Amino acid sequence: MKTGTRGTGGAVPGTTGTGVAVPPSGSERRGIAAVLAAGVAWGLLGIFVKYGSAAGLTSLQTGFLRVSFAGIMMFLYLLAADRSLFRIRLKDIWMFIGTGVISLTLFSLCYFTVTRLSEVSVAVTLLYTSPIFVMLMSAAFFHEKITGRKILALVMTFTGCILVAGIFGGGAVLTPLILCLGLASGFFYGLYSIFGKFAVGKYTSQTITFYTFLFSALAFLPFSDPADLAAKLNPVLILVMLLMAFVSTFLPYVFYTYGLSCMDSGKAAIYVTVEPMVGTLTGILLFHEEHGPLKILGIALILGASVLLSLQSQRNYPSE
Repeated sequence: MKTGTRGTGGAVPGTTGTGVAVPPSGSERRGIAAVLAAGVAWGLLGIFVKYGSAAGLTSLQTGFLRVSFAGIMMFLYLLAADRSLFRIRLKDIWMFIGTGVISLTLFSLCYFTVTRLSEVSVAVTLLYTSPIFVMLMSAAFFHEKITGRKILALVMTFTGCILVAGIFGGGAVLTPLILCLGLASGFFYGLYSIFGKFAVGKYTSQTITFYTFLFSALAFLPFSDPADLAAKLNPVLILVMLLMAFVSTFLPYVFYTYGLSCMDSGKAAIYVTVEPMVGTLTGILLFHEEHGPLKILGIALILGASVLLSLQSQRNYPSE
């Protein structure tokens, strides 16, 4: 299992043991591309969620259809490609309960509740505290180095999310319940990187993703009101939900899980924050949402944080 410093002799990632800068490896470049692609795909989720909401689906019903359809897609893929990938050890089930139930399902429940009780901007901003939790947990569990550059990138990312959400100008109200649930959504969201990091050393990204969807669907089922859901479904809605499952669930989870095998989870969690940037641009271009100078500045900060981490892989930073 890869950590932030393994294989470098204790050197700064992106340098040799003598401090000479080296370019990122081909594996790391592919990992960065995969995580960025995952963030873009997740950022498109709002398009499908808006349609589902207009069609009368509750947030939990949309979540159930999302992971169920994506799980079926992954099942068919593994069935055709390599049935041996279904095999897991009974003692490792806790990892998939972690990624599927504790992370994907619980983050969704907390996030949807904050969205219902408060504003979407508040929910999104608190959700993207997740890199902070990931960085701290990665340091504790995987001994990944907390560098000055990572801290700066985290500050830029969180500030950017606040600006993109428009909290400074929106008069958003934070009650203790909303604050706790919002931070919990960020914590559970970030746990996918942690549980996934344990699993990537033993299983392929396809196996991890399939069992994540399976356990999440089983956990969502009691909350989705199946009888009511069945009455709402029609061919067009099913097609849109299938597109959501493929574009914004199946593909990004495969990409992100693969990315975790190529870089430390703290970096991956920050790279994937292109998601709110893509979501904001989608809202501006497709739904004509407000886009003032502070929101544009927030997008630039989020993008700048990703660039900063990319540069860290190519230069030597003595201060770290």
